[in-house]
Amino acid sequence: MALFDINDKGKLTLIKEADFKLEREIQKLIEDNLKLVFGFEYVRSEFGINNFRIDTLGFDKDQKSFVIIEYKRDKNFSVIDQGYAYLSLMLNNKADFILEYNENCLDTLKRDDVDWSQSKVIFISPSFTSYQREAINFKDLPIELWEIKRFNNYTVNIIKIQTAGAKESVKTISRQDETIETVSREIKVYTEQEHLDVATDETKELYEKVKLSILNLDNLEVKPKKKYVAFVASSNVVDIHIQRNGLKLWLNLSKNTLDDPKNIARDVSEIGHWGNGDYEISLKTDEDIEYIMSLIKQSLKRNKK
Repeated sequence: MALFDINDKGKLTLIKEADFKLEREIQKLIEDNLKLVFGFEYVRSEFGINNFRIDTLGFDKDQKSFVIIEYKRDKNFSVIDQGYAYLSLMLNNKADFILEYNENCLDTLKRDDVDWSQSKVIFISPSFTSYQREAINFKDLPIELWEIKRFNNYTVNIIKIQTAGAKESVKTISRQDETIETVSREIKVYTEQEHLDVATDETKELYEKVKLSILNLDNLEVKPKKKYVAFVASSNVVDIHIQRNGLKLWLNLSKNTLDDPKNIARDVSEIGHWGNGDYEISLKTDEDIEYIMSLIKQSLKRNKK
């Protein structure tokens, strides 16, 4: 899609793409802005282990999991084969990854502090082939493709390649590949449907109403996690835990920043909870949805940059 600059007289000027000449250019750009772009903590660049060299190692504090990031300019590689090779490397060398984190980061991790089941690999490239795009069309693949494009007006566009209504599980091909089968036993990619499976029909209907209302507020991304379904702008706006007979919502706002005249949101800043933010809402009917959307709007304003 063509991009244009517009001047004060309404005249358009085509913005041309400024190609990356080296993978290292992409790598430096991402590593310098890893927290802003992905929300990950930077651990190490060029991490070598067992004849592999990982371009960027990050840590997702929200999911308590490591993330491997690889940069590609060439198109002749298999995202499935390489992705699962890196994940297998990680699962077979957990202590080395924890040591690398402890040597490079301010915090200290123990083996039990990491949720290895949420590990994933991200490939970043200026473009991917149709074959590579189709290769990730599984509902439970722990591999993501992100396209990055730079333009001559000093802007960069980074977009995740979305799967096209994926319904098949990667386990359907795991029997053909020992590495995929081994990794799939330990790494789990959650889906919305798996969260809904625990709920009654009434709760499923309630969730769909709340979800539709949230998505009508803005173009948010729906990200199923291990304990909840996240609705994400630049960062999480609201996280929803689907229970059998109701929903729990967490608003990603700090204590004393929510305007809640009805006082339906509970302050959970001093107690353990799964979602992001200091406010929790329990919901069993659709009676207060319109009011709750006014609270979620406050979180949206805070978490959309």
